[in-house]
Amino acid sequence: MLGWALTFLVVALIAGLLGFTSIAGSAMGVAQILFYVFIALFLISAVMHLVRGRGVR
Repeated sequence: MLGWALTFLVVALIAGLLGFTSIAGSAMGVAQILFYVFIALFLISAVMHLVRGRGVR
């Protein structure tokens, strides 16, 4: 799950970079929304990973 969150974070950062610099002006609003959504998902996933730990094998 943390791997997926990192993947989506990278995609959101690229989309945010394109949106914030007005290279793709029409997609700026969507990129900003995706950026914040994926930052939130990444933080939630990182916290859950820390809370759950490795577990017993």
